[in-house]
Amino acid sequence: MDWMLRDLADSVPLTRHVVVLSVDGLRMAHHGANTDTADRLAAACAGLQSLSGAIALEFPDGSGRMRMVVIEVDGGFFYLMAAGANAYLAVLADEGVDAGLMGLRMRDLVARIGAHLSSPSRTEGCMVR
Repeated sequence: MDWMLRDLADSVPLTRHVVVLSVDGLRMAHHGANTDTADRLAAACAGLQSLSGAIALEFPDGSGRMRMVVIEVDGGFFYLMAAGANAYLAVLADEGVDAGLMGLRMRDLVARIGAHLSSPSRTEGCMVR
């Protein structure tokens, strides 16, 4: 999966980090970030997807499923997109990134390989190592 994440980062200038995470905030793969940074981003994403799901329920006919969250902060952008069953794609990009291009490339990546970006559900009593 590393080459696919690297391809996303290389195709959008000013991309800093790309992380694939499970619905419960565990890092599955990353590019451009050290492991500690990728783990912190993945953990923060779990909270964001939960909050966005609660907001989605407020819309008529809303399923409560988050598709994409974009946060603009001083210095850059953060993107979080649903990417397969129980998985998410997160990107951190510097200020000046082409926001439209980033959204398009993320959607293309998820459409091409969404099934590969899935995290199997965990069962009770099953220990992940």
